[in-house]
Amino acid sequence: MHEMSLAGGILKLVDDAAARDPFARVQRLHLQAGALAGVEVRALRFALEAMAPGTRLEGAEIVIDEPPGQAWCLRCGQTVAIASRSDDCPQCGSHQLQPTGGTELKVVDLMVTD
Repeated sequence: MHEMSLAGGILKLVDDAAARDPFARVQRLHLQAGALAGVEVRALRFALEAMAPGTRLEGAEIVIDEPPGQAWCLRCGQTVAIASRSDDCPQCGSHQLQPTGGTELKVVDLMVTD
């Protein structure tokens, strides 16, 4: 499950943020995991919660938004919504889609306490 390594990377980002601007713990962690990011959100939440004890994330509220996938169709020139990278263009049926949104996994913000 690569979500465990992703959770480890997120914990490292939290520690790096605390090193730059010291804080004791995170009250709320807000993430975005786009529909095309290849992340199983429930598994990521589980991994974060499993790794949190003894870290700055212990007891934190974890909010994970899931922006929908978007792509640019090279054939018809439209921006379209897609649920997976293997979808066809809903306008023209083309397979020539370039993902343009919903591919990100990012920390949106941290609410912290001293």
